Amino acid sequence: MTARSAKAAPSRPPRRTSAVRPPRGRRTAGGPRGLHTRLKRAWDRPLTAYYLILGGSLLITVLGLVMVYSASQIKALQSGLSPTFFFRKQLLAAALGGGLLVIASRLSVRLHRGLAYPLLAVSVFLMCLVQIPGIGVAVNGNQNWINLGGPFQMQPSEFAKLALVLWGADLLARKQDKKLLVQWKHLLVPLIPVAFLLLGLIMLGGDMGTAIILTAILFGLLWLAGAPTRLFVGVLGTATVIGALLIKTSANRMSRLACIGATDPGPGDQCWQAVHGIYALASGGFFGSGLGASMEKWGELPEPHTDFIFAITGEELGLAGTLSVLALFAALGYAGIRVAGRTEDPFVRYAAGGVTTWITAQAVINIGAVLGLLPIAGVPLPLFSYGGSALLPTMFAIGLLIAFARDEPAARAALAALATRKPVFGRKPAGVRWKTMRRRVKKRPSGER
Repeated sequence: MTARSAKAAPSRPPRRTSAVRPPRGRRTAGGPRGLHTRLKRAWDRPLTAYYLILGGSLLITVLGLVMVYSASQIKALQSGLSPTFFFRKQLLAAALGGGLLVIASRLSVRLHRGLAYPLLAVSVFLMCLVQIPGIGVAVNGNQNWINLGGPFQMQPSEFAKLALVLWGADLLARKQDKKLLVQWKHLLVPLIPVAFLLLGLIMLGGDMGTAIILTAILFGLLWLAGAPTRLFVGVLGTATVIGALLIKTSANRMSRLACIGATDPGPGDQCWQAVHGIYALASGGFFGSGLGASMEKWGELPEPHTDFIFAITGEELGLAGTLSVLALFAALGYAGIRVAGRTEDPFVRYAAGGVTTWITAQAVINIGAVLGLLPIAGVPLPLFSYGGSALLPTMFAIGLLIAFARDEPAARAALAALATRKPVFGRKPAGVRWKTMRRRVKKRPSGER
C-alpha cells in the first residue's frame, strides 16, 4: 500500500467488544441487591399466595402422615393393634379431607356464605349431643367426643371453629355493607353471645385448649372489623378473667401452668410429659436420630402422635426438620394474610383472616407447649398431628383460602393465561395493578368517580 492510499483511507472507530446492555426495564443487578429485587418480584406475582397455600398445606399434610406413621407404631403395638392402625386412619382422613379441600376450593363465595348458618346450627346441635349420657364419650377427661361406631369418633368442637369463621365473616360482612359496624353494639351483638354459647358448650366438656382457639378466632374477627381499642381491651379483659377463674378452679389446669419451663418431672411426675418433650427435642441435634429411631415414643412420652408429634419430629429429623415445619406454617400464615389484605370483598377478608388466625394460633399454642414456653393445652398441630376430626375442617378451611386466592382478578387472569399456555409472569394483566400487601383494584377511566 502506497503512502497516498494509506492517507486516503478513512479512519474507523475501534470495535466495541462489550456485550449489549439489556433494556432498562429488564436490567437486573448482581449480588444481594439483585437477589432481593428478584425475590421481591417473585413475591409480587399474582399466584404467589395460591402456590404458597396449596404447596405449603400439602407438604405439611404429607410430612404429618410420615411422622404419624413413625410416632404411632409403638403406641399401636402397646394397645394390641396393628402398627399401621393409626396411620391408616389418618390416611383415610387425609383422603376425605383432600376431597373437602377440592370442593371448598371450587365453591363460589356465595355458596360459602350459604354454608355459614347450617354449619353453625349443626355444630351447636352436635355439641349438645356430646353432653347426653350414652352418646358423648370422654377421652382423657374431656367429654367432647361422639362415638360413630367401631374405632371412629368425632369431636364436634373442631367443626365449631369453621362454623364460627364462616358465620362470623358473613355476619360482619352484611353489617359492613349496611354501614353498621361504626356502632359498638353491632360489633358485639350477636357475635359475642353466639361465640360465648360455643365456648360454654365446649367448656362443659372441659376442653380448655379448643376454647382458647375459638377465643383467638373471635379476637381476630373483631380486629379485622376495626373494633375500637376500648372495646377490644374490654372483651380481652373479660376473657382473661374468665380464663383465670377456670384455671384456678381446676387442679389439672393449675398443674399444667406450673410445668411451663420445667426441667424436672416434679412431685408425682406432674410435668412428665412436658419434660420428656424437651428431652426428645434436645436429643435430636441438628439432623436428628433418623426417621423411626426415636427413643421417647417407646412409652416415655405420652401422646407422641397427637399433641407432642412436634417433639418426635425434632428427635427424628432434628433442628432441620422442626425449622422446615415452622417455615411451612410461616409461609401459610403469610399467604393467608396476603389474601385477606388484597381483597375488596369484606366476607373474603374476614373469612381469610379468621382461618389464618385459627391455624396460626393453634400452631403457636401446640409448638409453644412442646417447647415449654406455654402450658399444655391439648390442641393438635394443624394438618400435622393425628386426628381426623381436626384434619377434616382444617383442610376445608385451606380450601377456602385457595378459593379466595384464585378469585383475585390478577390471579384469575394468570390462571387463564396458564390454561392457554401464554406466559404472563413478569407483566400485569390489562387494567389491573397490584402491590405486595395492598388490595388490587381495577383502574378507572379518567373522570369516573
